[in-house]
Amino acid sequence: MKKIHVTTLGCPKNVVDSEHLLGLLKINDFQISQTPEESDVLIINTCGFINDAKEESIQAILEALELKKSDPHKKVFVAGCLTQRYRKEIEQEIPEVDAIFGTEEYSAILKALGKGHASMDNFHRTRLITTPRHYAYLKISEGCNHTCAFCAIPGIRGRHRSKPIEKLVEEARVLADNGTKELIVVSQDTSYYGKDLYGEQKIVPLLQALEQVEGLEWIRVLYWYPTNFPMDVLHWMRDSQKLVHYLDLPIQHISDHVLRQMRRGDTRKSILNILQQAKKLVPDVTFRTTVIVGHPGERRQDFDELLRFVEEIRFDRLGSFIYSDEDGTAAFDLPDKVDEAVARQRQEQLMEIQREISLEKNRKMIGKSASVLIDEYNSEMNFYLARTYKDAPEIDNEVIILNQSKQRLKVGQFQQVEIIDATEYELYGKTIS
Repeated sequence: MKKIHVTTLGCPKNVVDSEHLLGLLKINDFQISQTPEESDVLIINTCGFINDAKEESIQAILEALELKKSDPHKKVFVAGCLTQRYRKEIEQEIPEVDAIFGTEEYSAILKALGKGHASMDNFHRTRLITTPRHYAYLKISEGCNHTCAFCAIPGIRGRHRSKPIEKLVEEARVLADNGTKELIVVSQDTSYYGKDLYGEQKIVPLLQALEQVEGLEWIRVLYWYPTNFPMDVLHWMRDSQKLVHYLDLPIQHISDHVLRQMRRGDTRKSILNILQQAKKLVPDVTFRTTVIVGHPGERRQDFDELLRFVEEIRFDRLGSFIYSDEDGTAAFDLPDKVDEAVARQRQEQLMEIQREISLEKNRKMIGKSASVLIDEYNSEMNFYLARTYKDAPEIDNEVIILNQSKQRLKVGQFQQVEIIDATEYELYGKTIS
């Protein structure tokens, strides 16, 4: 029996792809290995979104090939976004790779492993979860119909393709039956969901159907695209018992000049309207966003406008990227490129403001109680890591529960804590008995 190890790089959408692949490998009688060293085949599910991600993927490939040098019987397979985008280049530059696959080429991978008539039945039921058991991602669509100037994803993943509501609900039921308490809905453009399949946006009906899945306690949605944002989701967020009050709206910028350069289809006015309506309907909503600094055409006055907007809105969670010049995108050919050193200075200035905002908001939590979901126990340091509804795993803040009383808490369970201290990105809590 061949031992297979899968390395996953990139976003949660890639995590789901790897979990489907792992499930298929398992039902086709392959042994899943925890380490690449003890594996016969190393599969690397790559990311190719921006330069840093591409470099990380290439480094992972080279490390796998080093293992192959010491054990020539090993094989190295490479799949995912990087190979979808640069298959020929990888074939030419890294010929030691044994096989190359794009995205979603599951049957081709199985065939390359010797499964000529591989089982592909019950695709969603075979998924092998790699996250902690109590939370899992639900990918509701593939691809994207937008043509943002900076983004290579549509060229990699293709046009938007929604999955049917009934299949997603069934997958969510399987996840809940296996212990999932927090379901995290992901896609490239969550706002668009259903339009290609049903002729109209269907994200609210999907969320309402997921609400009925027994066992789920939190439903979190990532990647709301501002263009054509479905305002009715705010009403459902207010009324739902499970949809957490968390709005992940990647605005990318706020200057109308830069938004036009980015081909975003949004304006400062339209973005502000979404945020204002969200706060009006759901007063305790958590705002999360991402922005890009240094996009071609970004003037100092545009960046200053972004800074003022961040200070005005005071996002609860904010991530930033420095523009990455990607061949094949519209921005690649734009004039007025921003010097990388200038872009890095801008990013640091932006994040310094955000750190101050985050620290201020966290300090206001001191003395208050909160319900948290326990993610992990650190036995060496004797503390628990947890999250409030304001925080998605991996990307947001954490609550550190100091276990001075040596109380046994269960990972994957909810716990009431009192916040006793705070830093920029962490809260410290003690359990409330």
